[in-house]
Amino acid sequence: MIAEETTLKGCFILSPQVFRDSRGYFFESFNRAKFEQLTGASGDFVQDNQSFSTYGTVRGLHFQQGDAAQAKLVRVMEGTVLDIAVDLRPGSETYLQWIAVELSGENNKQLYIPKGFAHGYSVLSETAVFVYKCDQFYNKDAEAGIRYNDPILNIDWKIPASAMLLSEKDVDLPFLKH
Repeated sequence: MIAEETTLKGCFILSPQVFRDSRGYFFESFNRAKFEQLTGASGDFVQDNQSFSTYGTVRGLHFQQGDAAQAKLVRVMEGTVLDIAVDLRPGSETYLQWIAVELSGENNKQLYIPKGFAHGYSVLSETAVFVYKCDQFYNKDAEAGIRYNDPILNIDWKIPASAMLLSEKDVDLPFLKH
């Protein structure tokens, strides 16, 4: 596994070593010891989640507040998504900066998103299966988010506005305040 720290401190792109032959392929998608060694983060994940979405779906930007804040390790099993991480850590050198990483069933890349970040993604392929690990259990009372089209962030989701599929909940999320 190769770990590359992004421009956002503590946020890593992880690329596995893939072994291919005439039968297909094999790779280790998670190894706690290697993960901790390469990222310096705890690999103590307690919940796995999976979603299926169609082209144009935009999910996010979501995060958990306070003691329920979650670190996530995200990847795509099938299809392609544009994954977004936004630094919400007050005092961080990259506060309110974001990165976009294309994750797919072809490139097998993963993105580690530490606590203190908002997260979202858009589906660029016809369909996508998105999976992620969390280091805290989901807590509905700690749920928060930022509107996907916040003008301060100005995120390019790589989906035309007319093709975006959004949940009512995500459309109602607040904008950042100046």
